[in-house]
Parts: sequence; C-alpha cells; structure tokens
Amino acid sequence: MQVVKHISQLRLVLEDRRKEGLSIGFVPTMGALHKGHLTLVEQAGAQTGFVVVSIFVNPTQFNDKADLERYPRDLQKDVDLLTPTACQVVFAPEPQEVYPQVDTRQFNFGVLEQVMEGRFRPGHFNGVAQVVSRLFDIVEPDKAFFGQKDFQQLAIINEMVRKLNLGVEIIPCPIIREADGLAMSSRNMLLSPEQRCNATHISATLFEAVNKTNQMDVEELVQWVIKRINENEYLNTEYFEIVNSQTLLPVNSWDDPCSKVACIAVHCGKVRLIDNVLIGA
Repeated sequence: MQVVKHISQLRLVLEDRRKEGLSIGFVPTMGALHKGHLTLVEQAGAQTGFVVVSIFVNPTQFNDKADLERYPRDLQKDVDLLTPTACQVVFAPEPQEVYPQVDTRQFNFGVLEQVMEGRFRPGHFNGVAQVVSRLFDIVEPDKAFFGQKDFQQLAIINEMVRKLNLGVEIIPCPIIREADGLAMSSRNMLLSPEQRCNATHISATLFEAVNKTNQMDVEELVQWVIKRINENEYLNTEYFEIVNSQTLLPVNSWDDPCSKVACIAVHCGKVRLIDNVLIGA
C-alpha cells in the first residue's frame, strides 16, 4: 500500500492501473477511521479492481472553526488500519494541494441543502460539494462509496453528480453500528466515558420510534422522540425530522406512499452526533 501526498504522484499510479484495465474504487474520508470506513473499503475492494482512500480534513465544509480544530487527526493510525484492507493507495494531501486557489464555486441544491443539516450548518454542503467534486476530478473513480449515516450528504452528492454530469457511480453503504447500537462516527472518540454511555440513547430511541408508527401520527412521534432524547441530561436534540427519502421534505402522514427516513442531530456536550433510520423499509 502506498501513501501519496501529491496529485501528480497519484495520477501516475492511477494511469498505470487503468492501462492494466482495472476499475477505480474511491472512498473519500476525513481520517479518524473506524470500522464503518473499513466496511466502505471492503465494498470498494469487492466491486472494483483498485481502491483509493483519501484522508483529508476539508476546511471548507466546517462552518464552526472550533469544530474544525477539534476534529481528530492521526494519519499514522489511519494508515495502520488501512494496511491489511483492500486499499492500495492512501491519498493524504495538504489543503494547498487540493485548493491551490481559493475555491469560490457556489452550488445550488435547492431544498436538499436547506433542510435539516443545511438549516443548522450554513455553507456546509457547498463545502462538501467543493471537496468531493475536486477529489472526483483528481481521482476520476469509476465508483465512489459513501456511508448512509450522512444521509443528507449522500443525497447532495448524488445531485451534484447529476448536475455536473460526472461519470462516477455513487454506491451507498449501510450504517455500521457499535455493539450497543451507536452509529459509528469519528466524533465518537471525542466523547467522555459518561457521554459515550449515554449517547446510545439516540439509536435506542430511533429504533423504538420505528415500532411506534402504528401508535402515533407523524407529528406526535416527532415530539415523542425529541422529548425522550432531551430527558437524558447529557443530550440535547438539535433537530429530529421524518422526511421523504428522495426529496428530504417532511412527511405529514404515514399514508404518504414515499419511502421515509427519520433523521436526527443531537449535541452530547460539545460533540454533535447524527443518525438516521429508515421507516417501513
């Protein structure tokens, strides 16, 4: 496995692999890797002939500078985790390599970027689109693999690929959870032991909510989840919404025939955690 930091290096490697007839799989990450990321790498290895993993903490998608500074970084640990996997190249550039000039592009994703995460993290999805489109331009993958924990991000990336007419297939991969149900996240390592213990209340409440859809209407269930989460002294709900999984617009009735997803963001101390669960799937 190679670790490369420069675009020119990476392109030479990929040019040789393409000449060999290999398809390119790509897993973009911000490092602080966990089993969820490694599952994406496994999927990429199963579906493509050569796997690239990027490790890049993208400054343009953080609307909170303190959040950017807190984000965990340990490149050597990440490389050690990737060594026994299907990953063949780690691309770990510095910001100036990815952005030699300031990226001033503005994307318009309409409602997709205005609801849920977009409401509380202005500019976040523009930064995501900037970095993902830039990485796609550098790597030129055949397939790119993303976890469904970031459900709204996945919708944004699919829309970006459609708008820019990019020749990459986006492969969604299921949420990977800890044994106690907590969705795996790089931010989990920022939790204190007490916070980590109480954070499991998020997924437990979501799973319980799925079983209550025949007992409450949509709005009653939304209020029940928010109240249930906020009863835990360690947790504070930022939002909880039940939305159409395609449009991300709120669902008002269980009779709506669309596929539905329940999405939540919760603050556990200074750590912001997100999760989601499909309803009726």
